Amino acid sequence: MSTPISRIVEGRKFMWDGQVYESREAAAAAEGAYAGDGFETRIFEDDGKWLVYTRRVAKVVVVEQPS
Repeated sequence: MSTPISRIVEGRKFMWDGQVYESREAAAAAEGAYAGDGFETRIFEDDGKWLVYTRRVAKVVVVEQPS
C-alpha cells in the first residue's frame, strides 16, 4: 500500500495522521477524537484498510509591539 501523505478535498489540503486502521469503526473513533480537538477530518479506504486525514486552520495571533 502506497499511502499519500496528503490529499486535496474540495480545494483544501488534508494530512494523513500516519495510522492504518483495520476497520471503519476504528477510523471513525479516531475521527471523532480529532473533531473534538477542532480538526476537520476525512476517512478514506485503501486496500481494505482505513486512513484518517485531518486539517486545521492556524489561528492568527496579533502581537502588539512595545512602545
